[in-house]
Amino acid sequence: KKISEIKIISELCMLVIFTSGEKRIFDAKYLIQYPAYKKLEDFEIFKKAYIEKGIIIWNNGEIDIAPETVYQNSYPYEETEVI
Repeated sequence: KKISEIKIISELCMLVIFTSGEKRIFDAKYLIQYPAYKKLEDFEIFKKAYIEKGIIIWNNGEIDIAPETVYQNSYPYEETEVI
């Protein structure tokens, strides 16, 4: 699975769209416990996430996360119609 699009929802939370079209909510709060991801606590850094070759990257390539990890640690996003 690769990631085709992301949309920041709030601090440490984003909507992730995979190349399959599947949409999932990824909550990155759990990552903060690991030193490599500590900088994501800074919303200015977190919100500047971008995609390169299907992988989410932050801080000019200093921080990244595999799409498989994002998928395993996310949950389905259910779009609901507002009538």
